[in-house]
Amino acid sequence: MIPHGVEIFISLEPVNLGLSFDRLAGLVEQRMERSARDAALFVFFNRRRTRMKALFFDGTGLCIFYKRLDKGRFRLPEPIEGDDGDVVELSERELDDLLDGISVDHGRAKKKRDPTIH
Repeated sequence: MIPHGVEIFISLEPVNLGLSFDRLAGLVEQRMERSARDAALFVFFNRRRTRMKALFFDGTGLCIFYKRLDKGRFRLPEPIEGDDGDVVELSERELDDLLDGISVDHGRAKKKRDPTIH
């Protein structure tokens, strides 16, 4: 459903995942300075990093993807040095690793699997 080559933005600041389409779209505009209808995937996590929601516009409407981990936590990347924002752009591979429980060391080859996630 999500085409290859879209930009992927991760919000490092936790959000209330009870928020729905319009409120998440508002956070995209406020925090990421983008439109929720851009050809991009916007990813948000709860405070404990055990749940995530991703907002995506497929050309006909907004979609929300939701994931809850049974064990462990999502291992978010560190912000890039010199960048004072709370948003990180990831590649498709880095997003796959993040969702699979692998630590994403943004911009480096070092990735470790979280042993608490199976």
